[in-house]
Amino acid sequence: MARVKGALNAKKKHNRVLKLAKGYRGARSKQYRIAKQSVMRALNSAFAGRKQKKRDMRSLWIVRINAAARINGLSYSNMMHGLKLAGVDINRKMLAELAVNDAEGFKTLAELAKKQIA
Repeated sequence: MARVKGALNAKKKHNRVLKLAKGYRGARSKQYRIAKQSVMRALNSAFAGRKQKKRDMRSLWIVRINAAARINGLSYSNMMHGLKLAGVDINRKMLAELAVNDAEGFKTLAELAKKQIA
C-alpha cells in the first residue's frame, strides 16, 4: 500500500481555523493553537448569543405591551389574561407592533380585555 502523508489535510484544517480567526488581534489570528481556542470560544458565544437574542426580543415586546396597556388602564398581566379569556390568539410580537404603530387598534384590544376581566 502507498504511504499517506497528512500534511495537506492538516494544512487545510489549519487554514480553515485561521480564516475564521481573521481580524483577531495578535497571535489569535496567526498561530493555529491559539487561534483554534479563540475560534472555539467565539463559536460557542455566537451560539449562546442567538439564544440570548430571542430572550431579549421577548422581554422588549413585553415592556412595550406593558407600557401601552398601562396607558389604557391595564397592567400587562391583566391585559394578557383578558385577551386569553376573550379568545384573542395574538402573539406578543404582534401586540408590541400594534402598541407602537397602531394605538387605536391596541386600544380596542385593551377594551376587549377589560370587558372580559370585569
